[in-house]
Amino acid sequence: MKELAGRSQSRPPLDQIRDGDVRITEGGQLAVVPPKEEFATFVVGEWPGGSYGLVARRMDGSYALTVEGERADRGTVRMWSRATDAPDRILVMDDTHSPRHLGRPWLPLQLHPTANQSTGATGWQHAWVGITPVHNAVAHIEVTSYAEAGGRVRVRMRAEGGAVFTADEWEVPEGEWTAHTVEQPLDRAGFLDDYAIQVEHYTHNARRPIETRLLTAYGRNTYSAEEAPEAPAGQDGDAGRPDPTLPVETFNGDQAKGGTE
Repeated sequence: MKELAGRSQSRPPLDQIRDGDVRITEGGQLAVVPPKEEFATFVVGEWPGGSYGLVARRMDGSYALTVEGERADRGTVRMWSRATDAPDRILVMDDTHSPRHLGRPWLPLQLHPTANQSTGATGWQHAWVGITPVHNAVAHIEVTSYAEAGGRVRVRMRAEGGAVFTADEWEVPEGEWTAHTVEQPLDRAGFLDDYAIQVEHYTHNARRPIETRLLTAYGRNTYSAEEAPEAPAGQDGDAGRPDPTLPVETFNGDQAKGGTE
């Protein structure tokens, strides 16, 4: 940088580009390294393995922003916490395995109680219902039910313009609170499409009602490629496509320094 700055005294100055493009081809990096530090606060270009990406660090060396070096413009964008006790926490990112969706933050799903949250009906009744915009790739829903005579619960879903399907169904034993968790990829939905969700139940004895309470309902990022949702109708899927990551930035938040920049 000192050598480049010295060229500002040339005529014409050689430390400025007034017109035209700057291209680094056939490999290489552009990096800004603070004095007496081993890390770059900004680096863009080639990483080991032939991938390309971008890293911006804060002055303490922690990540601020990363764009992972992935081929075919599939780089995952991540914004990192600046908390000193949790510098490896990712605050905002797109989904690693489902490029249509937001990875973090995890956002709540719209589910609301009905008059049949507690019911003596012996046929399916709606306990909780909602239509929610799709942000994350996977739905996480937890409910707990009580039926003195036993009963049954199911979660049904429908993508915008699609058909209703049963995501999960289970038995509630007699006389005990029974919690159940449903993890379901939001198949056939694009970002911000509407998705209908219904929690339904019935009792085995009309004189002994069943009650179902919602504990939590939110969307989350995928944990593996197998959880990537099916593509919306008429669109290509992402299953089986490559998803390489940089050595400098792994999914578990590893921020090891040295040898990567």
